[in-house]
Amino acid sequence: MDLGLHYFSFTHPEWETTLADKLTETARIADEGGIDLFTVMDHWFQMEQAGGPFEPMLEGYTTLGYLAGITDNVRLSLLVTGVTYRHPGLLAKIVTTLDRLSGGRALLGIGAAWYEREHQGLGVPYPSTAERFERLEETLEICRQMWSENDGAYEGKHYQLAETISLPQPVNGTVPVLIGGGGEKKTLRLVAKYGQGTNLFGAASPEAVETVRHKLEVLRGHCDDLGTDYDAIEKTMLFQGPSVEDPDAFLKSMEEYAALGITLVGLMPTPYVDPVPWATAAVDLVPRLKSI
Repeated sequence: MDLGLHYFSFTHPEWETTLADKLTETARIADEGGIDLFTVMDHWFQMEQAGGPFEPMLEGYTTLGYLAGITDNVRLSLLVTGVTYRHPGLLAKIVTTLDRLSGGRALLGIGAAWYEREHQGLGVPYPSTAERFERLEETLEICRQMWSENDGAYEGKHYQLAETISLPQPVNGTVPVLIGGGGEKKTLRLVAKYGQGTNLFGAASPEAVETVRHKLEVLRGHCDDLGTDYDAIEKTMLFQGPSVEDPDAFLKSMEEYAALGITLVGLMPTPYVDPVPWATAAVDLVPRLKSI
């Protein structure tokens, strides 16, 4: 199993003067220590359950572009891009730029968006849930078309593009797509139809393990229906619970998730503490995780 680091909070001691320094040092520790995936959130306001809008928050793709320049190995993604925040044609160009400048290390993490307060706060339209999922599917279709030899028009219900030209193309011709969320009727079906990865939520409890097991069974069913290779989809999860604080218990829990097919677990530095020593401790988990 591989390890990911989800840098979801910029709130730490003296963040007003050390925010960039702490982000830089944490990313370099991850990059040099064998972390496979480094992610930040796609939010304009911090989530209310993590302190709310008056906590610091950086724009996601600008942050990833900076990280691309100071790292060499780690994959880079938002966890996950909100589909409402950027026109899909521009999003494809943004992600392609990240991929080219990072030497092929970009991942397009994407979802239907949900944080209504930041939409209203900054004047971004917030359609209904049904419409957001329609826009998500069209965005996935547009990105797929822009990362292909087809540079013609795209005509959708919500988006119309006269030309889907995108030069240069990504390093490997396309960018892997990871779709976040566990919605069984829509989200996991989109994973089966368009995705190369899924991201679920896990915790150190039998109930959480059973939930992930069920979600993966649903995903397998969608893959069977659509003729998709289930085994080719990367199964990742964001773990909510103690990890570096109790490594033995955490690794034992990971054995259960690995048995379900999870191949990467993302951990989050504890908010309001220095992320650098936390990341150093997380790196110590890498060789033990890889042996699972």
